Amino acid sequence: MDTLLSALRKSADFTVRGQASVTLVFPPRKPPTRTTQALPPAPFIPNLIRRNFNVVQGQQETVARRAAQVFSLTPKVGGAASWRLWIDREWNVPLAYEERSADGTLARRAQLLSADKLQKRSQPLSLSPAPELGPAVNRALPGLKLPPGFAPLRVGQRPAGPEVIFTDGLNVLALVFAERQVRAAPGVASRRIGGGFVWLIGNLENNVLDKALAGIKARKPDALGTFLPPSDSNP
Repeated sequence: MDTLLSALRKSADFTVRGQASVTLVFPPRKPPTRTTQALPPAPFIPNLIRRNFNVVQGQQETVARRAAQVFSLTPKVGGAASWRLWIDREWNVPLAYEERSADGTLARRAQLLSADKLQKRSQPLSLSPAPELGPAVNRALPGLKLPPGFAPLRVGQRPAGPEVIFTDGLNVLALVFAERQVRAAPGVASRRIGGGFVWLIGNLENNVLDKALAGIKARKPDALGTFLPPSDSNP
């Protein structure tokens, strides 16, 4: 566990430059596979991984002609996705990662095809949620009951409305304050509350997402206060 978390902390400041193949099955994207010039950053939060996942160190494999240690991560409770990470044995940063749904189907995979050099990120990645965001979310959505292990990470903006991102350290859920209904689909739940809607999107069974929204008593996005993007904040 400590070896893996050390690598993820280092990856907040460093990345490997090289061609990568990225496949995204959930949420669906056409085409599902594309190439990039670096491994896309993933929402790895070390302290939540320690709390929510069992970690097993596997065999050494080769990725982009480099020796990598494989780690398998499965949730301690609940039906969230499991992950595998390939950590460079010399550079101590990820060379590949893979997410699989609870039924074992591939949700996403990113893998370096070539590894040119280790370089410092221009902007370090954040590795911890804002502690004050939790109470603000409780005020904005009293009665929200997320699946085990998920905590609020940040607030952003979608075309449909403000968005709160939750994470269990690896997997993410996106909750959107919207003015309209969303089309039904796997991994998408929606509930009308007052004069608007709340969407919850993530790689979980729909009944789990529906249950998370079922107890919400009010929808008050303004209660997110200064966490809202500037254009949506109160003057």
